[in-house]
Order: sequence, then C-alpha cells, then structure tokens
Amino acid sequence: MSKTILIVEDENILREIMKDYLLEEGYRVIEAADGKQAVSLFQEHEVDLILLDIMLPELDGWSVCRRIRKTSNVPIILLTARSDEDDTLLGFELGADDYVTKPYSPPILLARAKRLLESRHTREHESDTLSSGGISVHFPSRTVSIDGTSSGLTHTEFEILAYLLQNKGIIISREQLITKIWGYDFTGDDRTVNSHIRNLRSKLGKHAKQIVTVVRSGYKFEDEL
Repeated sequence: MSKTILIVEDENILREIMKDYLLEEGYRVIEAADGKQAVSLFQEHEVDLILLDIMLPELDGWSVCRRIRKTSNVPIILLTARSDEDDTLLGFELGADDYVTKPYSPPILLARAKRLLESRHTREHESDTLSSGGISVHFPSRTVSIDGTSSGLTHTEFEILAYLLQNKGIIISREQLITKIWGYDFTGDDRTVNSHIRNLRSKLGKHAKQIVTVVRSGYKFEDEL
C-alpha cells in the first residue's frame, strides 16, 4: 500500500509542485492550505508523513505540530525560510523531525521524506529489542517503554535513542548523529542535535542521566550504576 503524505502549504504553486513530485513517486497525497484544515485532515486520515509550512493562515505550523504531537509520533518535516533558524529550533522543541529551507529543491525534499519513511521500516541490528535499566526499545513496533510505561517519542527521538543504545559506551559526536539521523545533505548545526537530546532526556525521566554529554566530543549511552 502506498504511503500517505499530508502537504500543509498555503502557497498554491509550491503545494502543486510538491504534490506532482510525490504522486510521480507513487505516494498518496492529501493537501491542506491552512493549519486548521491540516489538523482536521490528519484526524480523518491515516497519514505516514507531514510536510508542514511554518507560516500558515488560521493556525501556524508550530501550533499544528504541537497538536499533532499530543496524539502521534508521525514524522514531520518543517518547511521554513532560511532566516528563520530560531523558529526552526522551536519546531524541534515541539517535536518536528527535520526541516527544509525555502527556496528548496523538490528532489531534496523528496529525498528527506523518503529517508524518514524508510527508516520507519528498516532495522540495522540483530535483536528486536534492546534494553538498559528501565529503558526498553522495541524496533519492529518502534516503541520505547520507560519502567514498563510506553513513552511517546517522536520519530527522530526514537532514532537518536536507538543509535546511542546500539553503540552503548561509545562516544558519538554531534556530526555522527547528524549524518546518521539527518543525512549528509543536512544544513543545520549542533543546536539541532542539542534540542532533540534535551527533548529526549525530558521523556526518559529519571533515566535521562544514561545519555551522558562528553564535553567537546558528543554523547554516549551508559548503563545505570
């Protein structure tokens, strides 16, 4: 079954360009021209990925992201102007997974969408489940439990936690995380990684200390003492 992508963009020409590229690749496309319509459509349909403009009428992209994250970890790519870097970081704080700056190349946007969709259905490890202390990562269902309770991680938070846990005890640089999670063509900086790590730690509760910051080097995952 083809994947469904929700395009949320108030500029008709941009929305049509994105739609044409996605349809040519075999995706099913749903369109929204404002934030309220986006939330409504998301509630009515099974959506696999969202392309979300920040500056929208009725309800801005941050508000849309915030509402969707209350109930879903569906991958979200923000569409934003290059000068809005601080706004982009706010989007990450609210649970967005990636961003593409305007003006953007449709093939680049498509590649980022494919990466997020494909990573939800591939595994690069031998075990279905990895655990440490009270943290348990189940790869087939892409779920994480904290002390037996399900934790609502976003797509990117899950990828970061899984990668760190798979390399437990090894220092992973921010550059390595960017390459692994976002790809070689990512144009962001260390603050993007920091934002996601901060969000991830907040959801791990008392186990947050297992993600250790190594000054001027990166991060590593350690077992609880």
